[in-house]
Amino acid sequence: MRGNASTSRALNRRLILNLLRSRGPISRAEMAHITGLSPAAVTFVTAELMEEALVVERETVSGTSGGRRPVPVDINYEAHLALGFKLNRYNIECVLTDLATSPLATAESSVADTTPEGMIETIAATIPRLLSQANRQESEIRGIGVSIPGEIDPASGICLQSPRFGWKNLPFAEMLAERVHVPVWIDDDVNAFAVAQKLFGVGRDHPNFAALAIGAGIGCSLVIKGEIHHGSHCAAGKIGHVTSVPNGRLCECGRRGCLMAHAAEPYMLDEWKNRTGSATSRAEFAASVEHGEDMALSILSDCGSRIGRHLADMVNLFDPEIIVVGGEAVEFGDALLAPIRRTMEEFAFFTKPELVPDWVPSSWARGAAALATQNIFDFERSPSG
Repeated sequence: MRGNASTSRALNRRLILNLLRSRGPISRAEMAHITGLSPAAVTFVTAELMEEALVVERETVSGTSGGRRPVPVDINYEAHLALGFKLNRYNIECVLTDLATSPLATAESSVADTTPEGMIETIAATIPRLLSQANRQESEIRGIGVSIPGEIDPASGICLQSPRFGWKNLPFAEMLAERVHVPVWIDDDVNAFAVAQKLFGVGRDHPNFAALAIGAGIGCSLVIKGEIHHGSHCAAGKIGHVTSVPNGRLCECGRRGCLMAHAAEPYMLDEWKNRTGSATSRAEFAASVEHGEDMALSILSDCGSRIGRHLADMVNLFDPEIIVVGGEAVEFGDALLAPIRRTMEEFAFFTKPELVPDWVPSSWARGAAALATQNIFDFERSPSG
């Protein structure tokens, strides 16, 4: 690859950091052998990364001979911090993580004002709380990631539109960075979940995979050759907005009949209310699923089959190796996943990728934090700030 010395150094940094991320602690000699870089180049890059406290030497490992034992080098995950914020209609899920997106402190901040300014002030007020909870310093923060439901241009840091909040062409990353004086990255919430999977989750061993999220909405992020496929207008993967029922229920996007309007959690709860004749909370619906009540299982079967039918089209178009499934609805387990899997396999043309659930309560916010973390492993990404 042609370029100046600065570009070559950045490429070598990226190569070594991602090798350490995927392989774990290895010696400088192993790095040179695996990457094809000269021992001198490896020594130079690791020395530079050690000065920045991005890598650290670990304890030596026992050798098979009596010679000098190699000193393994590893990413210094613990020394730096990332913040993740997942914006919701009524609250913000917040997390402080290390560079491996391991949570060090979590919080949920209620939101009374969903204007950009209101969201930004809530985030700014939460940062000191998280740092205090983890007993860490502001100077250790490498960046902030924010996931926003909607269409996001991560390259410019602009929220193109978010029907949930009524935002359009909003330079949210720049606005937040100016307020908190920390580099900021933003993306769609499902893409953020996929980034976390790509870096440290099930997707790290699969260059081509899909991340399906089912919760308040339905989204599907596509990772192709190790990169999020955003599409030409940052609207790829919007499986929740394919028309599933012509002239059907009104979706939050303003159109009728979208898949998410007929299969996401709000629809499930509405169906439960209509069939039982009484208002029911999500917790009560989840309890009914856990107890195996026929009506609740029927609703999940219908929704899962509908999702699986459209997921098959995505499989036929993009042929992912696996599909990682996240979102709050993963809590319903096989009552939802089994009909998705069954219907997807029925309508898939050739390949039948495995559905792998991978979800913990902090996954949304950790995904947002991964938007900041990934910049360390990819020199091409530029933040606002």
